Amino acid sequence: MLSKFLTSFAVLITLALIGLYVIGSGAFGRRWGPEVIQGAALPAAEVALRKTRQVRAAEGVGVPDTKQILFGDLHVHTTYSLDAFMMALPSAGGEGAHPVADACDFARYCSSLDFWSINDHAMALTQAAWDETVDGIRQCNAVGGDGEVPDLTSFLGWEWTQMGTRPENHYGHKNVIVRGLADDAIPTRPIAARPPADAFDRQRETFPSNITMGLLALARPNQDSLDLIRYFRDMIEPDPCADGIPVRELPLDCQESVETPAELFAKLDDWGFDSMVIPHGTTWGFYTPQGSAWDKQLGAQHDPKRQTLIEVFSGHGNSEEYRDFREVIENPDGTRSCPEESDDYLPSCQRAGQIVTQRCLDAGESERICAVWAEEARQNYVDADIYGHRTVPGTEPDEWLDSGQCRDCFQPSFNYRPRSAVQYIMALRKQNGAGAPERFNFGFIAASDNHSARPGTGYKEYARTEMTEARLPLAGASAIPSPSVDKEARSRPFDPDAYAGTFFALREGERASSFFLTGGLVAVHADGRDRDAIWDGLARREVYGTSGPRTLLWFKLLNAPGTQGRGAPMGSSVSLSDSPIFQVRAVGSFEPSPGCPDVATRGLSSERLARLCHDECYHPSEERRRITRVEVVRIRPQLTEDEPISDLIEDPWRVLPCEADPAGCVVTFTDPDFERGKRDALYYVRAIEEPSLAVNANLLRCETDGDGKCERVRPCRDVPDTDDCLAKTEERAWSSPIFVSHGG
Repeated sequence: MLSKFLTSFAVLITLALIGLYVIGSGAFGRRWGPEVIQGAALPAAEVALRKTRQVRAAEGVGVPDTKQILFGDLHVHTTYSLDAFMMALPSAGGEGAHPVADACDFARYCSSLDFWSINDHAMALTQAAWDETVDGIRQCNAVGGDGEVPDLTSFLGWEWTQMGTRPENHYGHKNVIVRGLADDAIPTRPIAARPPADAFDRQRETFPSNITMGLLALARPNQDSLDLIRYFRDMIEPDPCADGIPVRELPLDCQESVETPAELFAKLDDWGFDSMVIPHGTTWGFYTPQGSAWDKQLGAQHDPKRQTLIEVFSGHGNSEEYRDFREVIENPDGTRSCPEESDDYLPSCQRAGQIVTQRCLDAGESERICAVWAEEARQNYVDADIYGHRTVPGTEPDEWLDSGQCRDCFQPSFNYRPRSAVQYIMALRKQNGAGAPERFNFGFIAASDNHSARPGTGYKEYARTEMTEARLPLAGASAIPSPSVDKEARSRPFDPDAYAGTFFALREGERASSFFLTGGLVAVHADGRDRDAIWDGLARREVYGTSGPRTLLWFKLLNAPGTQGRGAPMGSSVSLSDSPIFQVRAVGSFEPSPGCPDVATRGLSSERLARLCHDECYHPSEERRRITRVEVVRIRPQLTEDEPISDLIEDPWRVLPCEADPAGCVVTFTDPDFERGKRDALYYVRAIEEPSLAVNANLLRCETDGDGKCERVRPCRDVPDTDDCLAKTEERAWSSPIFVSHGG
């Protein structure tokens, strides 16, 4: 009898394990594939109206240019991206699949863009997903037509998503965009970022087994869990492509990846197609190790032919401004320690010590013991780097106050990394051998970095949980939760084994969710509306970024040699002996009208408008916002590599007020120091609009004490989805720099 029972029990256990294995294999999960583009091309009259409005505005500020300013978004994700997929799961409050077809209809009818690109994370793009992406972009482009006046131009691309484990092997995220769409103009597969050598094996080893994934599905028995397992299995199924083989000789079913930007550029050279590589999110501390700096990327890790633009602002915040605070101290002996608190910056490691001190005293320990525990907490935080908040057990997000943040930056990215800020990057110069010194000559753009197939979300400030990524880190953490930790008085060292496989749960998702914005746009001065005209404008850096609105901006060097009075536009490089004379012309964006215009309600069904646009589209009124001032930033690149960066960045160098004229603003300025100082300089401008309401504009909503220190935060979480957490801000446009080398 006992023998039969044991046999039956063994059979049941075996069947259960087989069942768990099958569930964990993804066999019952659905693959979120492509859908159908529903909108037709915009009427020609609607496209012509955009140009007419611009011509009228340009005439109002005396612009003689014949170029049109076209607005686009070169940073868009669909649910082919892992983070976008997790955020879209209905069980996480998401809306379900958002494929390329959604992005196409949104760009055409919701945000009314002139151009856009797709940029899903390459690490999750299987061959099937890539083929469907290519097909979707081709279909979207075909709707608009490939003639001289398409209503919408769609570019193919992907994101190279690199995250180092230490400052020295961290290079960050870069979008790759290709010019053409024909088979002989695009790669067979995207090129992903390979984790650093000290992280790669561990990631493979710690990925949950089929049995474990099956148990996770049973713990949350719904279709979302099964779909997520299917997604994971599809993502890790391809074998890595072999190294050292020409790209065209690699098999179709392998994943191509490289560890460094230099290797990425070499692969793109191997393909030989026209492409751009655009760094973004450079200061975003959600994934960037403390102490990261861009110095190491000047040289072999930079390609001045392809890497010509940089993203200064997105829905993940602003990466423009340099500050001289440090999130960690790098000591001469190679150790790292916690910097002191200053009036304008509270290092998170210091906040860890403050939290532990208070807990220690509350527990009745002596001040001497509490001082020892506080120092231990600070060092544990430093050693854990981006996982430092996990070293103080049981903390609530609010306890960290505004530690780690840039307090006086415009809409800064979360856990700011100042030595990766765009201003810092532009001030770097390195002498390599006997040739001319190297430096970064980036043009400036902005983008949305949207993860729900919604290009150009910054056209209106509404629908916080759909038009920003505020749910992104929270949704990821809820899909694979972290282990629960009890509140303790004493800090403990970070144990990576306790968090294996919990990427989002390891990061400060709840605080970070308050730093997500509706996002920005790139504007290009183009000779036409077609693909080549847009690409050529991007390539010559005649571009600028905005924080969302369609501000019109012209910035020129008037006395540029050889321009016959036309001047040199933003993005130009000029040699000059005399003092440069600049002119800025700016026109504010249109105040939005509620709802959607007739062209949108005729172009998409009411159901599609409701799902994609949430019944609010780009719908400009006839009233424009006023430009209140123009801020000029001057940066003089280093003469030597040890020249202090903070002395070279002057922000603002000039503040030029604008008259209260809705027609726009025209200002002129010169730099008499240039001729006397005899050193190179670059200049760019910010056109600032009058204050308006924006989603999450007040970030953590700090309440300060009498000394201006943050004593309480009210992050935009645990609020209804209908609460957009609106606050006043000054929307703006950033010109690309004009680079002036001293010719004397």
